[in-house]
Amino acid sequence: MSNFRGCMEVNFFGTLSVTKSFLPLLRHNKGRIVNISSPAGDQPFPCLAAYGASKAALNLFTNTLRHELEPWGVQVSTILPSSYRTGRSSNRAYWDQQHKQLLQSLSPALLDEYGEDYVTEIKDLFHSYASQASTDLSPVVQAIVQALLAPQPRPRYYAGPGVGLMYFIHTYCPFSLSSWLLQWLFVKKKLKPRALRKEGLEINLNLLNNNNEEKLQ
Repeated sequence: MSNFRGCMEVNFFGTLSVTKSFLPLLRHNKGRIVNISSPAGDQPFPCLAAYGASKAALNLFTNTLRHELEPWGVQVSTILPSSYRTGRSSNRAYWDQQHKQLLQSLSPALLDEYGEDYVTEIKDLFHSYASQASTDLSPVVQAIVQALLAPQPRPRYYAGPGVGLMYFIHTYCPFSLSSWLLQWLFVKKKLKPRALRKEGLEINLNLLNNNNEEKLQ
């Protein structure tokens, strides 16, 4: 719950507070609002529920502002970046610390159901994904500049390679294809939760026993 509340405080309530403070000036001077969001706010990225939920709230808030502030001449845009290597995202020590805290916070029953190796694999996948992300932030900077200075700014800017294609697939292709793409690109897990592995083993053993009994008969 602390992760969900933390993400909402930073990504939604923080932006809401700053926007509310400056709205009188923005309305009277026909200013602009440019929010940095994420594709995770529109698409169900595996293992990013807390982050994605906060960005989804931000996206809806920004889209609503666009309609409400149109009579005042205030333009509102959302920047949707692809994956970039910033801050802690490529810091292995950070991921190790997050992994340690997660293991300590899980109840023994829940940890037994998932298995420590399952949780460790997720940590390694996140670190691998972050370490391969681009360090060139120029597409994001250029999108922000366009949103601030263009005579007619777009409601949304896809900043970085692959984001526009991802949204096209998410919008126009079957949900099963979009879901498979997110799993394939983002979380290439090989392990199942420990409890499911046990169930699979028990099923296989039962089938083997049944086959042996049939042969004996």
